[in-house]
Amino acid sequence: MATVAYASHESTEERTSRPVPTDLSTFRPSGPIVYLVPALNEVDNLPRLFADLESRPQLVPSSSSIVVIDDGSDDGTAELVESYDGSLPLKLIRFEQNQGPGSAFRAGFAAALEHCPLEGLIVTLEADTTSDLDSLPLMLAHASYDADLVLASVHGGGRMLNVSAYRRLLSAGAGWFVRTLLGIDAQTVSSFFRVYRASLLHAALARYGDGLIREPGFACKAELLVKLTALGARVVEVPVDLDATRRIGKSRMKVTPTLMAYGRLMMRQRAEQPQTEQPAGTGALIA
Repeated sequence: MATVAYASHESTEERTSRPVPTDLSTFRPSGPIVYLVPALNEVDNLPRLFADLESRPQLVPSSSSIVVIDDGSDDGTAELVESYDGSLPLKLIRFEQNQGPGSAFRAGFAAALEHCPLEGLIVTLEADTTSDLDSLPLMLAHASYDADLVLASVHGGGRMLNVSAYRRLLSAGAGWFVRTLLGIDAQTVSSFFRVYRASLLHAALARYGDGLIREPGFACKAELLVKLTALGARVVEVPVDLDATRRIGKSRMKVTPTLMAYGRLMMRQRAEQPQTEQPAGTGALIA
């Protein structure tokens, strides 16, 4: 795993010297958590996601927020969020037209980092509830103790349940692409379900600016992983099950555009490698 030298609230050595708690029933993150949920026509799925989070109040500590980025839905998704009257601290970002998950994450990260302190955590989630939130406490613990970025990994110990062989192949192929062609040590690279340290994203925006996410589609997740690893981020993968039967409706991922995007990403990264490569052992300063 790559390491990172922090110029912020604590050093890498201080963080890695603290083991992740074995009893997660009492674990509480030290700072707020911002949840980012891109949503395109998810009016049937979001109520179940909200119910999942409502049943886990310890995962939404004080000063946290849940930001739904409505990516041009026409099924009442935005209205559902606006009319919510439950216990969750919901916020809405609304696009009038569909722009893709890359744009949704750009807007979500910008909104989250306006108020999230360096020690805060940013969680990205699928709106369709396919990922098992029972793994979230362990992911948050790793992000609090020994990682800068935590990936939900269906290929690193988790399972893909009730998923077609074609989708399995596409997901595994994305991991192979990133590992083999881009040199990143990760098993699962396309899942939305991740936990980021806010300090890492602040550093990434300072380094890349508006170019942090250039891919508009689902390949944006691989793009982010490549760029954050280039900064020296410490990455940990946690096994998470993904169950397609929990989703109402079809997956939003389009296979052909996604494959083309991976090809673009590979060519762009190779072209930019001389500018982004760092000398071995230097790490990155993250403020």
